[in-house]
Amino acid sequence: MEEIIQKLTFPALFNETIRRCGKSRAYAFVGEEPITYEEAGRKIQALSAFLEKADIHPGDRVALLSTNMPNWPLAYFSVTFMGAVIVPILPDFSVTEVANVLEHSGARAIFISSGLVSRIEGFRSENLKTVISLEDFSIVSSEKNLSGFDPGATPSQNYDVKEDDLAAIIYTSGTTGRSKGVMLTHKNITFNAFKGYKIQPVDENDRFLSVLPLSHTYENTLGLILPLIGGSCVYYLRKPPTPPVLMPALELVKPTVMLTVPLIMEKVYFNKILPAFREKLILKLLYKIPIFRKLLHLAAGKKLYKTFGGNLKFFGIGGAKLNRSAEQFLSEAKFPYAIGYGLTETSPLLAGANPSKTVFLSTGPAIEDIELKINNPDKKTGEGEIWARGATVMKGYYKEPEMTAEVLTPDGWFKTGDLGVLDKNNNLFIRGRLKNMIVGASGENIYPEEIESVINNFRFVVESLVVQQKGKLVAYVHLNMEELEKKYQNLKQDMSDKYEEKKEELLAELKEYVNSQVNKFSQIQKVELQPVPFQKTATLKIKRFLYT
Repeated sequence: MEEIIQKLTFPALFNETIRRCGKSRAYAFVGEEPITYEEAGRKIQALSAFLEKADIHPGDRVALLSTNMPNWPLAYFSVTFMGAVIVPILPDFSVTEVANVLEHSGARAIFISSGLVSRIEGFRSENLKTVISLEDFSIVSSEKNLSGFDPGATPSQNYDVKEDDLAAIIYTSGTTGRSKGVMLTHKNITFNAFKGYKIQPVDENDRFLSVLPLSHTYENTLGLILPLIGGSCVYYLRKPPTPPVLMPALELVKPTVMLTVPLIMEKVYFNKILPAFREKLILKLLYKIPIFRKLLHLAAGKKLYKTFGGNLKFFGIGGAKLNRSAEQFLSEAKFPYAIGYGLTETSPLLAGANPSKTVFLSTGPAIEDIELKINNPDKKTGEGEIWARGATVMKGYYKEPEMTAEVLTPDGWFKTGDLGVLDKNNNLFIRGRLKNMIVGASGENIYPEEIESVINNFRFVVESLVVQQKGKLVAYVHLNMEELEKKYQNLKQDMSDKYEEKKEELLAELKEYVNSQVNKFSQIQKVELQPVPFQKTATLKIKRFLYT
């Protein structure tokens, strides 16, 4: 497939898909009739013509702030096909963050969905001239006297887009507090999608159900460009993927491919699967015996597979580390899950494997034609910072040469900031973020993510965060209060003191449980209740910088 495409650019890729399977379904809302790739191609051309009238030229930045919808890819491609640069903005960015991105990128126009218009209402800039509604491509505001969008229009010129042309600037909310504009070229992204295709080939019979924001690189490369390579259809939800929205969508679409983050499957496991094995005493006892646990997992896995539509062949999990117990369930349930590892700066995929080759607790080996190495590994453990090199590594951070120089070596290695180890088969195992690592009193390396994984296995715990305070390890724990209240309902009604006492008992029990599971220097000294859920990034990772 890769050999067919002469140029690794979005227009070359799209034209090849139209040539090969133009009548195939491309994009739709769940429950609605999809447009074909041919129809999408015509709309993209008409939108590029519209942008020309809005005075957009190659190299100009155009922002895209919207929830997922079929018009999202059309806007994305209309900008990049004419050599302009798309600036996708995460829908959960605050008014201040949106303003910073628009100002820093110098965006001249923006596509925006109606529900997010309030995010830019107070924004004024000498650069931003045109605001376009993503729902119907009508003009929200413009300094130019623009006529409306003409679906039959074509661009006035042919644009010669090169592989190394900048395609997108992606601003990461990340967990570091300060957003950085990651510059990705056409080649960065298409090359990465082709390597994803090598891991999991797709074709016009495949159906993707998109649940993560398209403005995030993970969903963008593997949930938009990858299906484009195969001519697959992508379905979008009109509302956030809560169970009442997701369940009927899974039944309707019967997806063959889904991309998710660990929290989605962890919630299913801890809220639905595990409680079912704890309800009856006989099941509780059997569950402790490995052979019976595997049989119970297998039975639960079959039911779960049906819940997901019964046609899944690839359930990708990335963006953060998956909880060990949740992964053990997926593995023993023979669920077609696959773990991937990557960063926005690497377009994103660096390591991954097909569900048939998934290695427990590993992200799999480096993807084809990407070099991974552990820089300066520890002599005993082999652990060190993961460095990557290859065609998927970004050009740099927009307008930030010093920041770029900090992470890119002169010979092209990108310093990921993640700690990991490679086994003898070159499978990568992630230990945690370098900046999150805590150095113990005697110089030991403590990985908070590994302690949190143990905490999150404890009953009633939804999520946790381990930090160091005054030389001591403190765990902040957010509990499932609904479940807790249900268990101690009569206590709550009788005497609130007794109920509070039970909560304190539970936290003390949790501390004891965790300290029995971790090594001596990873023991927690204090457990604090986190009353509300932690604030998270687009891939549902906790924004650690807010709590440390």
